[in-house]
Amino acid sequence: MVQKTIAGNTVDVDQEGYLENPEQWTKEIAGEIANEIGIDLTDKHFEVIDYLREQHAQGTQLTIRKVGKSGITDIKGLYKLFPGGPLKYSSKIAGIPKPSSCV
Repeated sequence: MVQKTIAGNTVDVDQEGYLENPEQWTKEIAGEIANEIGIDLTDKHFEVIDYLREQHAQGTQLTIRKVGKSGITDIKGLYKLFPGGPLKYSSKIAGIPKPSSCV
């Protein structure tokens, strides 16, 4: 575990930069992580992020298909919101661990 300062907050991250403790997450941290990735967050991004955080808190195994069936966005829309790694990047921005389905 490594400590990193993101948006003025010292947080615990793993070697890939995912927050170790989702309780340390804030919208400001999400914004800074998104900026590092090259994503400008919109309300639609936060709908996906809130869904991911809620599902993670319930212990649900996250997949791109599950997010696509959530009613928030379809799979194509998820790729547009988070290009280059939709579930990987959305999870990182959401402050939850990298899903096991991501490489």
